[in-house]
Amino acid sequence: MTAYILFQRDTTNDQQALDRYSERADSTFAGHDVHALVDYGTHEVLEGPPIEGVVVLQFPDAAAARDWYFGEQYQEVVQDRFRGATYRAVLVDGVDAGA
Repeated sequence: MTAYILFQRDTTNDQQALDRYSERADSTFAGHDVHALVDYGTHEVLEGPPIEGVVVLQFPDAAAARDWYFGEQYQEVVQDRFRGATYRAVLVDGVDAGA
């Protein structure tokens, strides 16, 4: 079943660290079946406090999403994201097409 990782950026703490992350993050996709569906496009918060942006990545299944997220290459790069901003990251299964 298709799975998605949703990243919500709440606040930026260190723009230089976030810039380093942004420069390197896409390179971690090599060898993974991942598609960016949303990448900080225009957004409107309908509920809750304001946010700075959203990214949605699509994977063939949750195992593939975990392989990328917990993989050595991404875990090295993500340290700059942790320093650079406050995020929430959520892994969620999609809906079966027949459902």
